[in-house]
Amino acid sequence: MGLLLLVGGLLGFFYASSRLSGFEPLPASVPVGEYLQYEAGKWEMARYGSALAVLIGIVLSLFPKGR
Repeated sequence: MGLLLLVGGLLGFFYASSRLSGFEPLPASVPVGEYLQYEAGKWEMARYGSALAVLIGIVLSLFPKGR
């Protein structure tokens, strides 16, 4: 399960990063709660979610028996 999350998260992160490069950056004044109202914000949140999946995949790979 950990390896699946690791690989899927990495693929998702790079895919979201490539899609994000096609949009102009969000202004700094936009709160995080309103990111999903913008197309660039959706891909930014997808990138954060993928990075979280990678982190969880690393932890599950390091501790396979739940120590």
